[in-house]
Amino acid sequence: MSEHTSYLTKTGFLRLRQELNHLLKVERPSVIRDVSWAASNGDRSENGDYIYGKKRLRQIDSRVKYLLTAIEDSKIIDPKEQENRSHIFFGATVDYLNLIDNSHNQIQIVGVPEINPNEKKISWLSPLSKAILGKEEGDVISYETPSGIITIEILSIKYL
Repeated sequence: MSEHTSYLTKTGFLRLRQELNHLLKVERPSVIRDVSWAASNGDRSENGDYIYGKKRLRQIDSRVKYLLTAIEDSKIIDPKEQENRSHIFFGATVDYLNLIDNSHNQIQIVGVPEINPNEKKISWLSPLSKAILGKEEGDVISYETPSGIITIEILSIKYL
């Protein structure tokens, strides 16, 4: 895998496309209507609706540009199609035990645009991902973090 390629899971790709469509077909037209209405009210320099609308429009356009680039420059990988399921590769969902604090954790290795800490989705470029890529169940791995060395044991690998 090249660090310059934008990898996405199939699910992540579909989510980005859905967000792009929502921004282009729902949010952007709505904000444009609001800005047009606010502009018709006269003085724009102190018109909060106009100022906020223009700011929101810039945010939407920036996100659309990011999504277009992420989608166009990506290589889509469907974790369900992984043939070697005994090793950790992009898209894997991994259960592991942190041997330092005895905590059980689960993460999925995804592309940078898909990162979501709340859903336990981490970048394939993260220190943890780099440490476990290619490993298998039962392996004990140590990797460096800003807070020190962490040692983990791989408990299970799934491709969902």
